Amino acid sequence: MSTSSLAAQGPSRPALMRRTRAGFSRFADVWLPRLVLSPTILASLIFVYGFIGLTAYLSLTDSHLMPDYTLTGFGQYSELFDIDRWWVAASNLGIFGGLFILFCLLVGLSLAVFLDQRIRAEGALRAIYLYPMALSFIVTGAAWKWILNPGLGLEKMVRGWGFAHFSMDWLVNSDMAIYTVVIAGVWQSSGFVMALFLAGLRGIDDSIIKAAMVDGASLPTIYRRIVIPSLRPVFFSVLLVLSHIAIKSFDLVMALTAGGPGTSSDVPAIFMYQFSFTRGQLGLGAASAMMMLATVLAVLVPLIYLEAKEARHAR
Repeated sequence: MSTSSLAAQGPSRPALMRRTRAGFSRFADVWLPRLVLSPTILASLIFVYGFIGLTAYLSLTDSHLMPDYTLTGFGQYSELFDIDRWWVAASNLGIFGGLFILFCLLVGLSLAVFLDQRIRAEGALRAIYLYPMALSFIVTGAAWKWILNPGLGLEKMVRGWGFAHFSMDWLVNSDMAIYTVVIAGVWQSSGFVMALFLAGLRGIDDSIIKAAMVDGASLPTIYRRIVIPSLRPVFFSVLLVLSHIAIKSFDLVMALTAGGPGTSSDVPAIFMYQFSFTRGQLGLGAASAMMMLATVLAVLVPLIYLEAKEARHAR
């Protein structure tokens, strides 16, 4: 059979198989990931960004019990800023968010440094520190509400030991109630922060630490000058997570203080919920929700910018 007749019969079976494998490989590499991710992307576009857009739109309307899609401008924002309760909630968020993030960082980093010393029973201690993160904020709030209840918890126990003048009435004290939310939040989230920092510490090259020890550096100096600065990416991640938890805090506050006494421990998430679904002021609640989003962006954008700037300098 001549060469021309073989060519007329088309490609051989091995060539067809190679083309089929190449086509399937291209499909698996290019289109299969897109097909797998497309439902998640579509759901995010609709149920996250779509509802954010809808909330932004409703904040520009005069919606009350039911949505009213007639644009009326920024009147809801003006009304929001004239409500004293909103500023109480915003100031409480500043107190809670600042102290919550600060103490979670301090406690989490301290626990991570402690466990990084390769102590005995490290696995058991790590599980104990991480256990609170397995609980929901509702459970945490209910537990700490019992612990801090003056008639049932810590105060009654200490007075039963003979300290008759001991007082722990923060839960019913309007000046101190917001700090009970800080205590419960730090107790729950510090273990998670510890796990992130511990993973970062275990990723640092031991040779750097050994070289510093050979040069005569003490262990506190090594951690202060070498180890902790190397954890900058972990700090970035922790700040993002903790800021998100603080700004959207609702269930912990509701379970622990319900925003009380009065409105002394109110936070924007409770304000938004009550005005939207209890008082029937949907437009005002949407405006408060957009202010919460603006707060998230005010924290997120500078952190991302600083991280990107540091990454460019590192190159």
